[in-house]
Amino acid sequence: MRRGRVKGASTAVVLPSAVRAGLGGIAGLAAVVVVVLGVLYAGDGRPGVVDVRVGAVVGEAVSSRRDVALGLDLLGEPVGAAVLVLVAVVGCLVLGWPRAAVFVGVGVGAAVVVARLLKFLVGRTIHGDNLSFPSGHTAFLTSFVLVVALLVVGRFGLGGAVGTLCVFTAALVAGVAMGWAQVVLGAHYPTDALGGWCTALAVVPVVAWGVDRVVGSGR
Repeated sequence: MRRGRVKGASTAVVLPSAVRAGLGGIAGLAAVVVVVLGVLYAGDGRPGVVDVRVGAVVGEAVSSRRDVALGLDLLGEPVGAAVLVLVAVVGCLVLGWPRAAVFVGVGVGAAVVVARLLKFLVGRTIHGDNLSFPSGHTAFLTSFVLVVALLVVGRFGLGGAVGTLCVFTAALVAGVAMGWAQVVLGAHYPTDALGGWCTALAVVPVVAWGVDRVVGSGR
């Protein structure tokens, strides 16, 4: 019995067909948002109208909120990010799910790399010459949670609207949390955070599809 379960896990897809269409549509819309924001704020070093209004709502951070923001920010720093990814990869391998382990590493890594490349391409800055669009921290946490949510949905066989909603909600919570932290800490404009969130939403489903095609074809 145990061997059968492990074998099933090792060959299970990371992008269940039941949520593929829904996430594909979300990925397409997210890509459009990233392009529009990138063009709108290319080479700019000032907050836009949306940034000013959202920043006014968020307000200046008091000590208690700043501590929470710093804690979230650490998850997107190299050490914190590496620990999260390593734990997830090891967990997948322990469960006998090598394809999922590949997906964790490649999915999160691809989102971070794309976000980094977009920073140089768009050239938006904050606090002088610090490249800001899109937020890499937001892209990282969103992509990590999105990957984990996809694996959980696939593991429990949630499909259709329910599965898509669960994955999207998890990604939304992660994006809002890290985006809020980056705005509170003054590291990014709100639209930078939105760009980072959409970058993850656009990249991860594509990587999941690719992992299933490449890893699956080798079995």
